[in-house]
Amino acid sequence: NASQLFDFLGRVLMAVVFVSALPGKLADFAGTVSFIASKGFLFLWLVPAEAAIVVLIAGLILFVVGGNTILGASLLLVFVVPTTLIFHTFPMDDGFFMNIALIGALILGITRSRGNAVPSFNHLRSKN
Repeated sequence: NASQLFDFLGRVLMAVVFVSALPGKLADFAGTVSFIASKGFLFLWLVPAEAAIVVLIAGLILFVVGGNTILGASLLLVFVVPTTLIFHTFPMDDGFFMNIALIGALILGITRSRGNAVPSFNHLRSKN
């Protein structure tokens, strides 16, 4: 139905932001690790970078095509919240505002979803 199609389209469009970040992180992993280290994470330089990429990929799969939108959105939040606070806040850059919008959209995806289903806004339409 149209609602499910729009839900899927919304998830795909949100995922584009995350997917576009992956090639650079994977192709220049050493550069990614150096950037993380430059922010003061010298003692945990390898594990967070690898963990972040795994969480990002798993979150994307579950959020867009997986059966558990809530878990996928939660994993993406685990990626984007610390990323925003650590890398985009001081100094604040354009990525900060985009990430804040993504955080809000992911929270809506979690709160509007039912269990393992895709987010549904039917209950909101029926109240009007």
